[in-house]
Parts: sequence; structure tokens; C-alpha cells
Amino acid sequence: MSELSSVCVYAASTPGPTSAFAAAAGALGRTLAEAGITVVFGGGRAGLMGALADAALAAGGDVVGVIPDFLDARELTHRGVSELHVVASMHERKTLMAERADAFVALPGGIGTLEELVEVMTWSQLGLLPRPIGLLDVDDFWAPFTHLIAHLDAHGFIREQTRGMLHREDDPAALLAALRGPSAAPPAA
Repeated sequence: MSELSSVCVYAASTPGPTSAFAAAAGALGRTLAEAGITVVFGGGRAGLMGALADAALAAGGDVVGVIPDFLDARELTHRGVSELHVVASMHERKTLMAERADAFVALPGGIGTLEELVEVMTWSQLGLLPRPIGLLDVDDFWAPFTHLIAHLDAHGFIREQTRGMLHREDDPAALLAALRGPSAAPPAA
């Protein structure tokens, strides 16, 4: 796939222990906006979600937030996004985010981010949602996860067509190029 019009980004609602995480979220938001790619995210205003959305909006990008009503009721919603969907459940949130995305990226995060990432990987493996998936790797945050995937593969639990499903980069522009596929990569020198 070389044409991406939207990317779903899974991100934490907290900033994490280092400013590098928020800086990477902002850089990803700017990179996507400058490429004319709509950011689809969980609709929160805090943490890495907020940094991502704010940077994309500041760069003139379109940002689609999807948040369940129980989080909206707690006033955690980013009200400045281009398009906001308040849905009834976490399941509706994930489904709508997936429907709106041409690719997926995970920023550092906790159990929720990990769960969303693994679910979309499962959907891709099953052929339900065969779209590119990327990890924006800040300070080797995703190294343990990719080691676990390699461990599963070494024990025969990863299907051949699933190998190489994840694109792991520490630079947003490099990750975007990987998500676009080989046709988007610059020619070898």
C-alpha cells in the first residue's frame, strides 16, 4: 500500500516517565499532518494522545477523535479535534477507529495501547484487516515486545504470512515510509 489517507494511532493517556515520549508523539502528529494524512486516535486530551492531536492540529492536519461516553463524561475528551465521535463502548471505539484507518501505529503506552495493538495484529493475521502496522519506537520502548514476537515465532506460534507484519522505527518519517511500503522508499544510492 503506498497511499495512506488516514492512520490510527494508539497512544497513552499519560505522558510517560520521559519527555521523549511526548516529543515523539508530537513529531508523529506533525509528520502525518504535513503528509496530508488524517490522524485517527482515542479522543483524549491528556498524555501522549493530547500531544499527538495538538501537534497534528497545529500543523494544519485533520484529527478524528473517538471516545467512549464513560470517558467523555469524565471530561477527558479533546474538544478541539476536527471530528469527534462519542460512542457507547470501548468495542465501538476500536471498531470505528479501525474502519477509519488505512494503517495503524502504536506509540509507547500501557495495557490499553498494548491490547489495541495486539487486537489489530490479530485482525490482520486473520485477514480481517490486512493493513500496515507500525511501532514508533522511542528509546527502544518496543524492543521487549518485538523480542516476544520473535520468541513466539521461534516456537512456531506465528504464521508465515504474519512475519514482518510490524514495522518498527524510531523516526516518524521512516515509519511513515515503511507503512507506505516499498514503492514509497527512496531508490538505493
